[in-house]
Amino acid sequence: MLHGLLKASFIPPKPQQALRDMTRYRTTLVQERARVINRVQKLLEGANIKLSSVATDIMGMSARAMLAEIAAGQTDAAALANLARGRMRNKLSELEKALTGLVQPHHRFLLAQQLVHIDFLDEQIEVLSIEIEQHLDQMGWPDEPSSASPLSESEPSVEAEDEMEVPLTWNTAVALLDTMPGVNRRVAEVMLAEMGVDMSRFETADHLASWAGLAPGNHESGGRRLSGRTNKGNRSLSTIMVQAAWAAVRTKDTFLSARYQRLAARRGKGRAIVAVAHSMLLSAWHMLTHLQPYQELGGDYFDQRRKESKVNYLVRRLEQLTGSSVNIKLQTAAA
Repeated sequence: MLHGLLKASFIPPKPQQALRDMTRYRTTLVQERARVINRVQKLLEGANIKLSSVATDIMGMSARAMLAEIAAGQTDAAALANLARGRMRNKLSELEKALTGLVQPHHRFLLAQQLVHIDFLDEQIEVLSIEIEQHLDQMGWPDEPSSASPLSESEPSVEAEDEMEVPLTWNTAVALLDTMPGVNRRVAEVMLAEMGVDMSRFETADHLASWAGLAPGNHESGGRRLSGRTNKGNRSLSTIMVQAAWAAVRTKDTFLSARYQRLAARRGKGRAIVAVAHSMLLSAWHMLTHLQPYQELGGDYFDQRRKESKVNYLVRRLEQLTGSSVNIKLQTAAA
């Protein structure tokens, strides 16, 4: 340490530390809101109200109106079901059966308190989100360079692809990360609060993945690999990346969805989703380094990458199933 042989730890500047504190507190409030919703669900089950079996989100507009009426003392299941809006009105008969229960006075009292708590948490989350947006506007350029002109979003960068003389603003970084499937503004804010916008502190994208705790481990002893469990890293960043990965794999005809389906069949859903989160973090490093939006490779990327090998595999598989020789004649598609 005295001779400078130890690598220094990443200590973010004070504005980024403030951003971390706010985003982490917002995450805590979101988690608390989810816990309160689970308590509401448990309370409804105790009163024999099966609203979740009909409504996908018990905090949606229609379901929330029904819960408010139940807390106010309404017991008529038909009147409660009639509060449904939109596509929920196609399930009036199912709603009426689901809302027929044994609601006691203490159920109504607890439900009213829980709904007030959820409203309070929603308000606090919204206030925090506004404050985070204002804080990002005030942060401006990283390290606050004295001679740097802001980069216009409408005009492309004229710098070299590998190195940019003009640094990346925080709001522009949020807009870039927002182009990735599964990433919205809130997720982008958490990502930037944890890793910052200056990717030069991480030598490669793999260094960033390892720092976040999304890289495979390398536990070996006597030349034998014992475990590939991911190492401990930035818990906040790895958590939000896994959440974003779950949202990304639900998109249709995308590279991330194809990667998940490809790995989940062989390695299981848990390992597959961590691999997708790892890929997304690598993409984020390249996007912020080269100031480029996300480039979609397509859901058929893996098939097109080794097209001939895939065709040969399917031919062999067809021959095994039919027990006969199969010949394929490729025909060029008409223009």
